[in-house]
Amino acid sequence: MAKEIKKTSFAFGKENYRMLIIGVVIVIIGYMLMVGGGSDDPTKFDANEIFSFRRITLSPILILAGFVVVLLGIMKKSKE
Repeated sequence: MAKEIKKTSFAFGKENYRMLIIGVVIVIIGYMLMVGGGSDDPTKFDANEIFSFRRITLSPILILAGFVVVLLGIMKKSKE
């Protein structure tokens, strides 16, 4: 009786995991750019700090781009 050795295969390949990790890192960077803008004095409101380009435009674009990269990492067919 010849024993057949089954090779365990993962759902994703190496490239898929790499894309997933890159996408998650991009999302984390996007959220880190959104943090801050607070003031030490609660009576002071600085609209330029809170509504800056970095928090209102750049950060959401990075977060969405990261989610797209994660989605592509999931949908990409592995060559293995």
